Amino acid sequence: MELQKLKAATEGLLFAAGEEGLSRKQLVKILEVDKETVDVIVNELKYDYEHKHRGITIMQSADFFHLTTKPEHAYYFERLVQSPTSTRLSQAALETLAIIAYNQPITRTEIEDIRGVSSDGPVQTLLSRGLIEEAGRKDTSGRPILFTTTKQFLSFFGLTTIEDLPPLPEDLVDESIELEADLFFEKFKEE
Repeated sequence: MELQKLKAATEGLLFAAGEEGLSRKQLVKILEVDKETVDVIVNELKYDYEHKHRGITIMQSADFFHLTTKPEHAYYFERLVQSPTSTRLSQAALETLAIIAYNQPITRTEIEDIRGVSSDGPVQTLLSRGLIEEAGRKDTSGRPILFTTTKQFLSFFGLTTIEDLPPLPEDLVDESIELEADLFFEKFKEE
């Protein structure tokens, strides 16, 4: 594979790896090249990022490489974080977050059983915002991932501990379940 294609592939791999980054060893294995070629690729990418008007750069810590934003653009990233649109969550994400908060640890399937719809999108949104995290695997068939809320969730909602969540009104929950059951069985009475 030519060097330009390897550079593009490496850039994509580093982007996809996120904050974990990739080690030199992993890049050697994935790209099927030697260590020296990986070093050439990474050095060329670093050069490109430093000598062109780019918003990202490659950071190296120990033997790991990470794509990261440039420090000189920190002002803009702070504004992004402070912008009101970046803190809004969709109704589906809020529903999913509430389910996780009150039922944690919980699997995606259990979330979907409660919501009645797929929750892939909302779960990904909440993971990317750092409001939930993977907390191991459930000891059942398939060993599904368990989700819990994070410390960032607590600070986002001004809570000290998860126990600070307001209690769910039990009568409201029971009434809604009974109403759904009544509506479900009503269909069969009419036939």
